Amino acid sequence: MASATRDAPDEEGVEFIHEDGGKITAKDLESGVASYGDTKAEALRMLAEAIELHEDGGEPVTDEDLEEWGLEDTKPGVEELPEFMK
Repeated sequence: MASATRDAPDEEGVEFIHEDGGKITAKDLESGVASYGDTKAEALRMLAEAIELHEDGGEPVTDEDLEEWGLEDTKPGVEELPEFMK
């Protein structure tokens, strides 16, 4: 069963969720954006990148990106993930 800890009692800060598989999820309480890693530090680094992308800090995904990742024919609700997402 996953467990969670918060660094701040209000709706600002980061919540850490210790997943059953050993991963740690870091969730930004203000935006709801989350990411994970093997350690809290890694989860925070990944969360920082996810927040930057969430706030339009990244480049849009192109059709060429989808093709490169093997997602060009992916339909919503498809059960099997591409290899790089496993």
